Amino acid sequence: MRAFWLTGPRRGELRPVEPREGLRVRALYSGISRGTEDLVWRGGVPEKLRDRMRCPHQEGDFPWPVKYGYSLVGEGPEGLVFCLHPHQEVAYVQSGLAVALPEGLPPERSVLAANMETALNAVWDGRPGPGDRIAVVGAGVVGSLVGWLCGRLPRARVQLVDIVDRSELAAAFGVDFRFPDEADVDCDLVVHTSATPAGLATALRLAGEEATVLELSWYEEPVSAPLGEAFHPRRLKLVSSQVGTLPAWRRSRWTHGQRMALALNLLEPVHDLLIDGESPFEALPDLLAGLPGSFCHRIRY
Repeated sequence: MRAFWLTGPRRGELRPVEPREGLRVRALYSGISRGTEDLVWRGGVPEKLRDRMRCPHQEGDFPWPVKYGYSLVGEGPEGLVFCLHPHQEVAYVQSGLAVALPEGLPPERSVLAANMETALNAVWDGRPGPGDRIAVVGAGVVGSLVGWLCGRLPRARVQLVDIVDRSELAAAFGVDFRFPDEADVDCDLVVHTSATPAGLATALRLAGEEATVLELSWYEEPVSAPLGEAFHPRRLKLVSSQVGTLPAWRRSRWTHGQRMALALNLLEPVHDLLIDGESPFEALPDLLAGLPGSFCHRIRY
């Protein structure tokens, strides 16, 4: 059995795995987290954040050699499970870190569970309500899932905002699509996921009086933001969201495992639109040069 290891900037190889203690899971699929894993592949994890960026079951240290990844679906002793584990043909999972798939959920779709968990945590952080005017700037996988979740709120008016035409995806998700210069302003909540200064400026522009701008983006370099314009007069709130920690108002009643179980139960057939490519495990080192497509790339074992 083999695991994928990153050995240098955009260089990797498949290495043998020794059996060890833990729940044995035979991998069926894993998903590549396009933003985070590309950062790791380039060696871009900041030195000060290397401990915080470690994922469960990671081996090695940043920048490399390192075994990294956190979206694997496979067959455990009692059925199909999702686990936060790097790309590996057979995983040995710590107790409590494998979550059973809901009945009827295809393992192919389940690779989106980590993305849905991030989106769910963001919605908890943003606290949108029925009837709210909501904009999501950046219609990648996580942004689109945030939009879909918000679109389930009664009478909420939700728009996905992107420089790339995502109108067909938005329609399938039951929300509106706007290009940045056409987006509706005066929003109650704006969620930013584009990881660009221009996207952040758009998010601030769309926020209404005393609204919240929720920042999900990861920035490798310092960014400038137009805080000298309407930011203070509108009394805007710029709030961060990160999936590694449950929101404070949920921590006493929810665990990470419960949140992941809910994320799995939220996945529906329409979310298959967010998987736009698949490759065999053996081809994983070849993908380091650049992933095809725009959304989630799935690895098949």
